[in-house]
Amino acid sequence: MTKSSDLANRLREVLLNGHWIANTNFKELITGVNWKQASQKVGNLNSIAALTFHINYYLAGILSFFSNGKFEISDKYSFDLPPVQSEEDWNSLVSEFLYNAEKFARQVEMMDDKMLDKVFVEEKYGTYWRNIEGVIEHSYYHLGQISLVKKLIMQSGL
Repeated sequence: MTKSSDLANRLREVLLNGHWIANTNFKELITGVNWKQASQKVGNLNSIAALTFHINYYLAGILSFFSNGKFEISDKYSFDLPPVQSEEDWNSLVSEFLYNAEKFARQVEMMDDKMLDKVFVEEKYGTYWRNIEGVIEHSYYHLGQISLVKKLIMQSGL
């Protein structure tokens, strides 16, 4: 197995269909809630919708970089979720997330392993490998948050 295939499989585990590390994945957690649950705030925690948007923001931004060589995303906009006011809004966000997750994994899978050692955007960001690993780790971090927020929402009866 190539390094790029291994990374793509790890991306799919956390985002789409895995159970190895966290015993769940984004797809499983977010497709099991309705728009009211997804947009429900629990204390000062981010909503499920906000966390889904956040990860999707990075997937979409890096995918754009892969295709046009321009890195046009900024952390300060990564939680700028448009209001989720209907099931249609939520389903649209989920669909976009799932599409980008699979597209991202496919793009990584198609990379030549030599590409993984190249500089990502600028030298200060490290290599493609480091940044793709960062996406995986970042996704697991927020997956845990979604799991906890979902449990709290379900306990509250929403």
